[in-house]
Amino acid sequence: MAPKGSERTVRKVVAENRKARFNYEIVDTYEAGLVLTGTEVKSLREGKANIAESYATDEGGEIWLINSYLPEYLQANRFNHETRRRRKLLLSKREVNRLQGAVNREGMSLIPLRIYFNERGRAKLELALGKGKKLHDKRETSKERDWNRQKNRLLKERG
Repeated sequence: MAPKGSERTVRKVVAENRKARFNYEIVDTYEAGLVLTGTEVKSLREGKANIAESYATDEGGEIWLINSYLPEYLQANRFNHETRRRRKLLLSKREVNRLQGAVNREGMSLIPLRIYFNERGRAKLELALGKGKKLHDKRETSKERDWNRQKNRLLKERG
């Protein structure tokens, strides 16, 4: 048995929003639970979900995930779920208040980064609080990424 300090969290990433870190400056991240139906969980386990065009919003003191795509579970026939329905996010009251304050006062956005299963087998969403990047910031990010790639290639060639 491994000692407690060396335990690693095993996360099976189901869906990832890869453009989010390019389009937004991430200030803080939160882990939120998802309210899902049985067929949605089975569909997630197949790993064909998409959150690239989704976003989160606060309505009535709750945070909702909007426009996320979970395909229908083929074996469910008529008991299937809607593919793009609104899904409630489970956060503590303190986190909800903090997120609402940042969105309303500071003009920040709630961006879903990835959906994964934690070590207990529960579906979780990594939610980020971020500011939208301007065009020149995106160019700077792209230049930095290209330079790092080129630097790694040069270092690899020279040993």
